[in-house]
Amino acid sequence: MAKKKADNQLSPNELRLNAGIDIIRKHPLFRRLNISITTARKDQLKKETSAVCYSDGYVLVNPYISNEPKEWAYIIAHCMLHLCFGHFESENMPGYFEDDVDGKQKWVEKCDRNIWNFACDLFVTKFLMDIKFGTPTCMINDYSLFASDERKIYENLLQKGVSVYSNKYGTSKVGEPDMYWRESRYYRFSSQKNSYATEFAYAVSDSVHDVINEAGGGSVERKSIQHKSAEWFINHYPLLGGLASGFKIIEVGYGSKSALNNDISIAAIDVTEREIYVNSSANLTSEEWKFVLAHEYLHAGLQHHERCQGREPYLWNVACDFVINSWLKEMQVGVMPSSVLYDETLRDYSAEEIYDVIVKNLKNKSKYDTLRGYGKGDILDKGFAESRIKPVSLDDFCKNALRSGLEYHVRNGRGLIPSGLIEEIRALSIPPIPWDVQLAEWFNIHFAPIEKRRSYARPSRRQNSTPDIPRPSWITADIPENSRTYGVIIDTSGSMSAKMIGIALGATASYSVEKDVPLVRVVFCDAMPYDIGYVSPEDIAGRVEVKGRGGTVLQPAVELLENAEDFPKNAPILIITDGYIEDSLTIHHEHAFLIPSGNYLPFRAKGKVFYFKE
Repeated sequence: MAKKKADNQLSPNELRLNAGIDIIRKHPLFRRLNISITTARKDQLKKETSAVCYSDGYVLVNPYISNEPKEWAYIIAHCMLHLCFGHFESENMPGYFEDDVDGKQKWVEKCDRNIWNFACDLFVTKFLMDIKFGTPTCMINDYSLFASDERKIYENLLQKGVSVYSNKYGTSKVGEPDMYWRESRYYRFSSQKNSYATEFAYAVSDSVHDVINEAGGGSVERKSIQHKSAEWFINHYPLLGGLASGFKIIEVGYGSKSALNNDISIAAIDVTEREIYVNSSANLTSEEWKFVLAHEYLHAGLQHHERCQGREPYLWNVACDFVINSWLKEMQVGVMPSSVLYDETLRDYSAEEIYDVIVKNLKNKSKYDTLRGYGKGDILDKGFAESRIKPVSLDDFCKNALRSGLEYHVRNGRGLIPSGLIEEIRALSIPPIPWDVQLAEWFNIHFAPIEKRRSYARPSRRQNSTPDIPRPSWITADIPENSRTYGVIIDTSGSMSAKMIGIALGATASYSVEKDVPLVRVVFCDAMPYDIGYVSPEDIAGRVEVKGRGGTVLQPAVELLENAEDFPKNAPILIITDGYIEDSLTIHHEHAFLIPSGNYLPFRAKGKVFYFKE
């Protein structure tokens, strides 16, 4: 703030402006905000413009315009809220992802900033009307443009073709912006951290604490709404009660010493530390907090931090959120907050399947708003890594608590649980089947044991010891070779290591011999297929020369096999790849994929998928 003149040196307009600034300084929501309020020089702002704000933390007010003190308080608060709500941050604005020169994903802002300013003005106006602060310079009478957040309001403005020249909700001249972007050495926040938003969150939390303390006499300690919600699970909801008892609720917000104060919008979980962080300033009801806590408990109980398996942690987190929120809505646990991720079209998908959908359409999607905040996952990063306290029985605790809760819940008829959730919980208590055992079962389905019979045409080896007693021997029925075979398509691209190919081929050869498969049709494939022809199982393992080592396109290899006249129409196909292949494959034969653990296919597979470890 510039140096103040003496009162007898001020004009009536300046006196009213200073009175408005005093209202701002005394209000609990705005008094802690470290935002500079500067008076403009003459002709620096247009006559009809009361104030504008800049991205580097300045509010420029026009001392030559006549407003009442409460109107000035409203105008200045309006400009401050543009900064507090992150309206200058590109990642909050409409845009899209694209690959940069290093192949990494970056967020590209793509919007009309004047329309964006219009949307933000509407949002701030509604907020100030709701808290009844100051004297509004313009009221919202038509709510057809209004929505729950700025991006949706922006879309409404575009869809209805509303002109920016009709924007009367800002603090500038009608039809002109009151937000201006500029960089300087005083720029106080980046796309990852908005210090004004943090200060405002502290102010909101502190004002709530003041009201509670005043109502309660000032010093009585009461249980928070989040702790009461956690106790509800322990006392009334056995499915998640065991997990609720094992996790500590930690409040973040103003007055808290947690390092996560500035980083959590509603809630987040650190599974390895058995801690759930809740933002006490989030404006949620008791029923909404039940939903939020149940969401975090299921992250832990379903081992989402362990099941990431090489996937991008944030996108995996988002995929798990879609699944959990769908189940909780079906189970009617609490009330779903308006900001959570939910898509009815993904209702029957698993987290793995949703992840593949997200990755495939990544460039067409904006960032997702999880319980932790916009563009951040609510499973904290260290939840995907090794805990510093290394709790030995953490996984067993989460699995057992969820399984025991399910058994009690079902036995006592305590409410609806989706079948998909029941399957996942029960699967957690069963050790996973090794990949080679799963592959063996696949061979059993397609190659039943060959029937053997006794025949006197070929004497038993024991005949010599008992020449007077005829002894038949066991012989295998004669079966045409082409009726007991299968195809193997081997990805020989540069991304497939020699060890990876060796493990897959070794397993294939051993099971082929065990199942009496005389010959296997082998096709190597990278940018084009290399037909090796029929090979004995013994030759697959070590005496086949691998050709190729270029890029990967497997569809030509599939078509080569399926169109070959000497390849049976009912023969299955085993595809060995690392998953770095085209976005879709059309396969008419029965088939299965064998890929390294931690990798994934870029599409939803119709055949079996076996994951092997190198």
